[in-house]
Amino acid sequence: MNAQAPSSAFAPLQNDTFIRACLRQSTDHTPVWLMRQAGRYLPEYRATRAKAGSFMGLATNTDYATEVTLQPLERYPLDAAILFSDILTVPDAMGLGLSFALGEGPKFAHPVRDEAAVAKLAVPDMGKLRYVFDAVTSIRKALNGRVPLIGFSGSPWTLSCYMVEGAGSDDYRLVKTMMYSRPDLMHKMLQINADAVALYLNTQIEAGAQAVMIFDSWGGVLADGAFQEFSLAYTARVLAQVKKEHNGVRIPRIVFTKGGGLWLKDMGQLDCEVLGLDWTVNLAKARALVGESKALQGNIDPNVLFANPPQIEAEVVKVLNSFGTPFIGEGTGPTHIFNLGHGISQHTPPDNVAVLVKAVHEHSRRLRA
Repeated sequence: MNAQAPSSAFAPLQNDTFIRACLRQSTDHTPVWLMRQAGRYLPEYRATRAKAGSFMGLATNTDYATEVTLQPLERYPLDAAILFSDILTVPDAMGLGLSFALGEGPKFAHPVRDEAAVAKLAVPDMGKLRYVFDAVTSIRKALNGRVPLIGFSGSPWTLSCYMVEGAGSDDYRLVKTMMYSRPDLMHKMLQINADAVALYLNTQIEAGAQAVMIFDSWGGVLADGAFQEFSLAYTARVLAQVKKEHNGVRIPRIVFTKGGGLWLKDMGQLDCEVLGLDWTVNLAKARALVGESKALQGNIDPNVLFANPPQIEAEVVKVLNSFGTPFIGEGTGPTHIFNLGHGISQHTPPDNVAVLVKAVHEHSRRLRA
């Protein structure tokens, strides 16, 4: 399928702070965006979801997906937009039957638990995901150059967890049973997932995504050694295939592993521009471990947003200070993109998000003064 939108279809970028920071170039403030910024904590999101009738009704409708992606940008001066979608669209396109019940997480009607099920897996026809690419192009046009648009996917390992478990899991028993007892099946599934994710991200880039992010949400549940073999190696396989530029413009690639702080040195070897960190990691220590080849993204605890405004401001200052002096000048140097250490909670008071964004912009400008 051809989801390619000509670059001339889009307005020039007015606020490129996020892209510059991803590429380790100096910026006048630290850019900020939030994982799950378009979501359930916003009353306007809940109203649109009610109109759409279901989560997938929202994600598969171009107009609704565009509307909810832009909602947080109407409220807050964020430095990037992220496509409204779900990490499980790829296995859904493989025919596993994705559904979301209200108040519950995702479920697959046809989990992958044996040799026969793995044998049926293949990289899906991207035509089945046209709703995602149509949304990317629509959002990019609606943004009109205001801020960059980030596309994303789940990592091969994270997708495998859902595909084998059939839903979220507390103990990852089924997927780890397959991994330990039939590593051959696990590797086969991960190879297919990696190639599917790479194609999916490239098609998002062709449709208008200006950066892409791989969410390795469940990498942190693996043992040392297993993480490198079953998660990191396949994230690397994705990155080896994802476009580094499109129409002559650099496309930053971000990798976020929740619980990945133990393996930052290994992750520093990945061929990507940015590493996302959860809230358990100290940014200065991360910088020392990763070296200067990557920008860092993160990593305030999302629950800080339940504190009072002065406490939120103080925690923002702590995170910005822990990264250290931002890079200023020509060429490239150490840069930071402010984010949460995981997705925003649906119970977050929207006014507190405004406090956080303002504090990031103000204190990061002070640090550069």
